[in-house]
Amino acid sequence: MANMKSNTEDREILISKLLDAPVELVWEAWTNAEHIANWWGPNGFTNTIQTMNVTPGGEWDLVMHGPDGTDYKNKSIFKEVVLHKRLVYEHVSAPKFTATIDFEEKGAQTLLKWHMLFETAEEFVRVVKTFKADEGLKQNVEKLGVYLSGMKVRNAG
Repeated sequence: MANMKSNTEDREILISKLLDAPVELVWEAWTNAEHIANWWGPNGFTNTIQTMNVTPGGEWDLVMHGPDGTDYKNKSIFKEVVLHKRLVYEHVSAPKFTATIDFEEKGAQTLLKWHMLFETAEEFVRVVKTFKADEGLKQNVEKLGVYLSGMKVRNAG
């Protein structure tokens, strides 16, 4: 097994970003429904969080409201929750994928690694082409960074 190359490259998206906020704050923004509703999704989207039970086996139900008025129902099940370290959830509504979010403390900053693994290469291509999932994920992380700046200001106040 000399070649340890990933066999999932054709069906995954990976994004990393160093966020200018401590890991506790990034975790709070990610796991508190009141916070995540304010930054989740690509530019122009708003959210209604119906359920967000951040425990293994817990459900996360939300409706993303597109800028054109279209509602996108999303249902996920949390698989792994490691405080301030890792969240893994399975997106069980279409498109099906597993997301792993790693939080790495870097002093007053947090390195966020967000990995999305789709069931098939075909599904990955469809989602990236149709919904621009790769671009949407970048926008999502940018929105999180902006939201965290606001949280830091509020927490300092």
